Amino acid sequence: MVAVIPTQDPPLEMGAETAKEIIRLKIGTLIDVRQPTEIELEGDIPEAESVPLFDLKKLLGHTLTEEEQEILDCDQPTDRDVRFFISIINKHHYQKGNVLLCLCHSGKRSLHAAMLLRSMGYERAYSVKGGVRAWRETE
Repeated sequence: MVAVIPTQDPPLEMGAETAKEIIRLKIGTLIDVRQPTEIELEGDIPEAESVPLFDLKKLLGHTLTEEEQEILDCDQPTDRDVRFFISIINKHHYQKGNVLLCLCHSGKRSLHAAMLLRSMGYERAYSVKGGVRAWRETE
């Protein structure tokens, strides 16, 4: 008996090499969903725009876990914060027709970010498989 592995249609992940090519061709935007402290410790990705996942979740009205709230440790986002976030994403996604490429340390949080963006109607949101580690391995 052969095991059937379900596929994502369309897939939520793409490899780092493909993602880098999309950035090089200027048809995508790299969104770093790591927390600012992680970026300080691990270094930034110059091509990326920082939109931490926990901030993204709060802006979209999702409840954070106790651990996420402790890491984030901030107030509720204001309406202005939400409008600013949506304007950033819309600028990159709709006005330029760009692919949204989410990136985190290992690829787990970025997968969640891509799912959140897809749930909002951003059909061209993807997670970079393997995260920053895979991104740096292709340099």
